[in-house]
Amino acid sequence: MATLEDDEADIDRVKMILPDEEGEPEKLTTVGDGAASQQVEQHYIRSIESTVVIRQLPSEGLSFQLWPAATTLVTLLDNYHRHPSKSPLTATLSTDRKLKILELGSGTGLVGIAAAVTLGANVTVTDLPHVIPNLKFNAEANADVVTKRGGTVDVAPLRWGEDDDVVVIGREFDLVLGSDVVYHDHLFEPLIKTLRLLLNGGTKRRVFVMAHLRRWKKDSVFFKKAKKLFDVEILPTDPPKEGSRIGVVVYAFIGKI
Repeated sequence: MATLEDDEADIDRVKMILPDEEGEPEKLTTVGDGAASQQVEQHYIRSIESTVVIRQLPSEGLSFQLWPAATTLVTLLDNYHRHPSKSPLTATLSTDRKLKILELGSGTGLVGIAAAVTLGANVTVTDLPHVIPNLKFNAEANADVVTKRGGTVDVAPLRWGEDDDVVVIGREFDLVLGSDVVYHDHLFEPLIKTLRLLLNGGTKRRVFVMAHLRRWKKDSVFFKKAKKLFDVEILPTDPPKEGSRIGVVVYAFIGKI
């Protein structure tokens, strides 16, 4: 596993979401709506020659903004669709049936929507209840391209650490996705509890693919706990941007039957 030993002082807390200054999207429209502004991004996915549109609401909080690890996962899914035999996701995604995917901490829903369009998968995007309206907005905004590609996107609330929420959503997913979900240390235990419910036990191998941009030294606490419960592997890593010491790392957490 990659080491997580750099000091927290090395991280610019002002740039926690977009640590590099070159993180602007190719197409960005800002629309004023009174108290808040909407930022609408268009993400072109090369493998399907289509665009996914995502609305951000920066003034509403971190859950309403795009984080850098999300684009890493989108690129990974896009590249899998283009060259499946060369992708690190091949072993997880190779199946003759339609995939059923769950995304944790979906935020704006970019990753889940991208999974639906690149894989033609049935995807459930989830987050806290107050985030759901914007998730639904983005799912509906991309309904045409999702349907065209043979996928579906359902939206549901899921609070980490709550058994009842997992019962409602179910455990029969082929893959669980997440990006930049290891952030607040008080959520480490709830997240691990939810992952145990989703990944461990049952009769088939379940995998959580997570893209992570390390910001704090305390992140290592989460990974130490996770390694005791799951088999943890590292998938491709985006090299750090010029002038930055950190980059996005993609992990596979493999549940134990």
